[in-house]
Amino acid sequence: MLSYRHAFHAGSFVDVHKHITLRMLLKALRKKESAFCYIDTHAGAGSYDLQSEYAQKNREYETGISRIAAAEDPPAEVAEYLEAVKAVNPRKVKERGEFRYYPGSPLFAKQLLRKQDRMLLMELHNTEAPILRSGFRDDRQVTVFHGDAFVSLNANLPPKERRGLVLIDPPYEIKNEFQVLTQALVKAWRKWPTGIYAVWYPLQGNQPVPQFHYDLRTAGLRRIFIHEFSVIPDTEPNRLAGTGMLVINPPWHFSEEIEALLKWLVPALDRGAGRPPRCEWLVSE
Repeated sequence: MLSYRHAFHAGSFVDVHKHITLRMLLKALRKKESAFCYIDTHAGAGSYDLQSEYAQKNREYETGISRIAAAEDPPAEVAEYLEAVKAVNPRKVKERGEFRYYPGSPLFAKQLLRKQDRMLLMELHNTEAPILRSGFRDDRQVTVFHGDAFVSLNANLPPKERRGLVLIDPPYEIKNEFQVLTQALVKAWRKWPTGIYAVWYPLQGNQPVPQFHYDLRTAGLRRIFIHEFSVIPDTEPNRLAGTGMLVINPPWHFSEEIEALLKWLVPALDRGAGRPPRCEWLVSE
């Protein structure tokens, strides 16, 4: 049974990394007038209350969004991200410089959709999916699928728009999650090789990230760029030390832009790792 609830991790350093990346990719798609489709395979509940029992258990937002909000002189991309978070919070909360609610990836994406664009959201969890559907009730731009992410993804590729972004953010709670992800990603790319794919993955001592990278490199996929960083020393194999994003078909200049941004972001989030971010092409062409 699926047990993962993102509310435990809302606003964490992982969310900061993932959602800034998401916004950068969507903004690049907006540069052309033609419509695009955003697909979110593990959409969650859509929005999270940071005062909820789940979020308060580990208070991960304190070492994520709260650190970024308190940092000085944020780059434009980070400042815009903070404004996007403020937009889902009540006025009185914002005036105190606090956050009560943190948007999930569907809300970040919705803020950047134009009238010609479309969004497909997928969620398997029996509690999260109804909340997600309720949040987008009567929204004609949004379709919510309650079921297996990769079955739904395969059934909806390629989208009619022929342009777009797929965000894949699994919980990594089953033993062979990376193998399942690799198979689904290769299958999706073969159906829609021109789409942008953004995949989040954890940096933990017990996760087969090098094998994941190798499998994708040798599967025939092209234009694969990764950017990742750690915020704590990776001394315990089961502890989440860092965050990684793999992007297939990144937009023009994205690799340079994210590398420059991480030079500010990583020190702001660092809690003793003391390591620079890793930014490199796994496959360039």
